[in-house]
Amino acid sequence: MRFLISILLVISIVHATTAQDYDIILRNGIIFTGDGSPHFFGDIAIDDDRIVKIKRRISGTAAQEIDCHGLTIAPGFIDVHAHLEPLPLFPTAESHIRMGVTTALGGPDGGGPLPLGAYLDSLEMQGIGMNVAYLVGHNTVRNHIMGLVNQSPNQEELKAMRELVKKSMHEGAFGISTGLKYLPGTFAKYDEIIALSQVAAKYGGIYTSHLREEGLGLIEAVEEAISISRDASIPVVLTHHKAIGLPMWGKSVETLAMVDQARADGLDVMIDQYPYTASYTSMSVLIPPWAMDGGRYDAFVQRCEDPVLRDSIKQGIVYNIMHDRGGGDLRRIQIAKFDWKPELEGKTLYDWAQAEGMETTAENGAELVIRAQLHRGASCIYHAMDEADVTRIMQHPYTMIASDGRLTQYGKGFPHPRAYSTFPRVLGHYVRELQVLQLSDAIRKMTYLPAQRLGLTDRGLIKVGWKADLTIFNATQIIDKATFEKPHQYPEGLHYVIINGQLVLDQGAYHDVRAGVVLKGPAYLNAGSN
Repeated sequence: MRFLISILLVISIVHATTAQDYDIILRNGIIFTGDGSPHFFGDIAIDDDRIVKIKRRISGTAAQEIDCHGLTIAPGFIDVHAHLEPLPLFPTAESHIRMGVTTALGGPDGGGPLPLGAYLDSLEMQGIGMNVAYLVGHNTVRNHIMGLVNQSPNQEELKAMRELVKKSMHEGAFGISTGLKYLPGTFAKYDEIIALSQVAAKYGGIYTSHLREEGLGLIEAVEEAISISRDASIPVVLTHHKAIGLPMWGKSVETLAMVDQARADGLDVMIDQYPYTASYTSMSVLIPPWAMDGGRYDAFVQRCEDPVLRDSIKQGIVYNIMHDRGGGDLRRIQIAKFDWKPELEGKTLYDWAQAEGMETTAENGAELVIRAQLHRGASCIYHAMDEADVTRIMQHPYTMIASDGRLTQYGKGFPHPRAYSTFPRVLGHYVRELQVLQLSDAIRKMTYLPAQRLGLTDRGLIKVGWKADLTIFNATQIIDKATFEKPHQYPEGLHYVIINGQLVLDQGAYHDVRAGVVLKGPAYLNAGSN
């Protein structure tokens, strides 16, 4: 009898042990590995934070089994241009996760936190919803050492900036970003950019750039970025690549040819892009940079008190409205965030002029831009790009999909729809509806290609032993819903998101499990700090 009881006990223990062989099994999915290869049908098993098995049919059971019949399983999307500044306030990163993003790169356009190491430590202590990585921002570094001045650094200042870049690389930065259209980056000369980029390159970093110009001057700005890749020996990303303003529409033919030639010459030049014909940035981008030398507000106010300088500022704004980001029409400038006049959020500069009883001319639009800047500025959406350029850039083999979106609290403010819908828009509108890309290639542009750019060796592919970051959607239904009129809308057709083996989005329901981790760059990893 005792022997029989012992046998039954052993069987019971074995059964209990084998009843749940894995943490999660995804069953019957349409699997795209992320490298551009064709899909196949099968199961994926996950243990802890790793993919442990991929087969046509996996035997055994799991604590949680998900039937993915009719659903596409892809690597989690990697957003290589994200504005993560609100992350301490919105650590769940729900707006990004709900569009399938599992990893995002912050610190773009020359921005980013300093000191980086302390900031990353604070994120780890707080807990975050998705994986994050960071660049060190040139504008932040320059402003920290020199302030907002239109001059070249002296030897001591340049040395201090180089030390800050080096320190940030050792603390985990993946490279350096510039915002050469923005202050104070616009004041930086080529030699300064090279000197700082060489430091990032020495420690295995990349260089991403909001180009010096994206409208008039675009060709010269692309030439500058390519030259930086050559002279600093650094991989370069033309970030949120576009052709702004009617005079530049169609110029992507030339810029893409320049990228192709650079790559043929052995330079590592790539692109990222969001799938919209409108950009989002400060209204001050319409103002000549010299007008804010020394301070975006106080120095600007002083210059506006001088009638001659004010007239010069106004003429510079008129020029930008007519020939650059303004798109030649006040209706193309949509106010997004305006603390002084929040009732105008979602309205256009044209609407504001009408409300003031003004003729809707570029000159009057310029007056309103000056007035806005005198009241601490505003953010705007600029409808000044051509769909043919968007499509052409998207199809380039070295273009990655990236949102340029800011983490957003649902229902608050008036964000660009890219903050909610970048990746579903590509999959639904550009892949399924327009057939601009094949699904396998679109997924590659969202997963393995950006993983390769960042040097990630265990994310971006569905592969045994790699991290279980996965996005699961219905390819026949996924679509963006956020619009420029009603931006606070989540996409449809995205069912599950798994981050580091944890189910964060479950049949469309978000779970705040803080599954993300802070990723560290090559200098940090090579120092053996992990």
